[in-house]
Amino acid sequence: MKRVKVIILMLLIVAGAFIALGGNIEYCSGTLDKFGSYSELKEFLQYKGSINSLGRISSEVWGMSKFDYSKTNIQVEGADEADIVKTDGEYIYLISGQKVIIAKAYPAEEAAVLSKITVNGTLNQLFINSERLVVFFESDSENEAKTFVEIYDVSDRSKPVRKTEVVVDGRYFSSRMIGDYVYVVVRKTASLDNNDEVDLPKICFEEEWKVIPATDIYYSDIADCGYIFTTILTANVFEDEQEPNDETVLSGWATNIYVSLENIYLAIGYRDQTFLHRIHIENGEISIAADGVVPGTALNQFSMDEHECYFRIATTSRMISLPEEPPQRLLQLQNNVYILNMDLEIVGRLEKIAPGESIHSARFMEDLCYLVTFRKVDPFFVIDLSSPYSPQILGALKITGYSDYLHLYDENHVIGVGKETISAEMGDFSWYQGVKISLFDVTNMSEPKELAKYEIGDRGTDSPVLSEHKAFLFEKEKNLLAIPVSVAEIDESRYPNGVPPYI
Repeated sequence: MKRVKVIILMLLIVAGAFIALGGNIEYCSGTLDKFGSYSELKEFLQYKGSINSLGRISSEVWGMSKFDYSKTNIQVEGADEADIVKTDGEYIYLISGQKVIIAKAYPAEEAAVLSKITVNGTLNQLFINSERLVVFFESDSENEAKTFVEIYDVSDRSKPVRKTEVVVDGRYFSSRMIGDYVYVVVRKTASLDNNDEVDLPKICFEEEWKVIPATDIYYSDIADCGYIFTTILTANVFEDEQEPNDETVLSGWATNIYVSLENIYLAIGYRDQTFLHRIHIENGEISIAADGVVPGTALNQFSMDEHECYFRIATTSRMISLPEEPPQRLLQLQNNVYILNMDLEIVGRLEKIAPGESIHSARFMEDLCYLVTFRKVDPFFVIDLSSPYSPQILGALKITGYSDYLHLYDENHVIGVGKETISAEMGDFSWYQGVKISLFDVTNMSEPKELAKYEIGDRGTDSPVLSEHKAFLFEKEKNLLAIPVSVAEIDESRYPNGVPPYI
């Protein structure tokens, strides 16, 4: 029998010890080009077919603060990521149902709910930037989804005032806040309507709708599971009259997105390849810059990185091999790290890492890549990227369990959060156990070590951190780590001969 309970785990960490037409259109290139006319776009979709509709500066305060507070766990410093709750140290901004709640949080004796913003739709995420609050929500009307971007003046937290509203056809996918600008990615099914016409994406600003003409839409002929319009929109959160900028790409589903301070990368997985599109961003301006392709598919945003004018990506390839005696077909896994220039041309590659396993987590730090693969044991790799043209593995460590999320503690230590495992006596697999927190010591990169580990609960224990990095809170200065955990506990008294690993 198991008993399940949900807890918020808070650990004091001892420093140093634990811590994605017609004859004139070239198909299957994966590159981006613009349609010459609406008829070309219509012909493209008629030829390629359509798909069903879609089925969901760091967060530091821009002013000075006299006290500490937690922030959203982000990937790139300076590129804030939206969340369901934000704080500026004095106030908390929280999504609850169809409401955004603004509450006084500091000092504690003055804590109170100050105001509520109610929206007619499903709230997604929000940003806070000084005295401007950015709210994203979706609304469905006549079977058509629309994403709303609303910007509020919250200089008086008890009376927020909506200053700007932008509406985009499609569903909210992701966003970033860089300086004064918010960048939003929205996806809309590309299809022909009942009249055999293309339902072009539309944007509404100051209550005026603009249809994005086909000649302004870039396209790629690669579709992982169909075609969608991906619209990247940018808005200045402080200049209410400034019209948003936008670019739209017709391609496959952007399975992953990575954003640096200067570029947005869309990664589209298709037939064991990842097609990449680089969109340059600068002070609210957007421009399509480059496209490329690498073998394999990327796990998530942490499988991608930009450093010193190079783009790096870790992928898992699923190769089909044909043995000498048909009709046997074997699926072979292998992992790769590719380094590309800003034209998205591969300049360096490291392939066939951990054959038979797949990537569970990746993290880049300047000239290094930390990679975790898993099938039966957890190989933790340290990869040197200092020479972009010749990356190499410096060291590897094989231990039980695996890490689904890697977080940098300092230049010599990496925190891993995943699951502990027990190898099956028969078969090439392992039984998942409780949530495992590891501290890896990479001081000697050729010989990484698991310096310490902490296991929570029994088999069935889980944490949202394993799939959502924003659920991870770490404050190095305070030696504090906090994660939510759903704990499963086994009554060991019911198993006098020992608890089997599969229970």
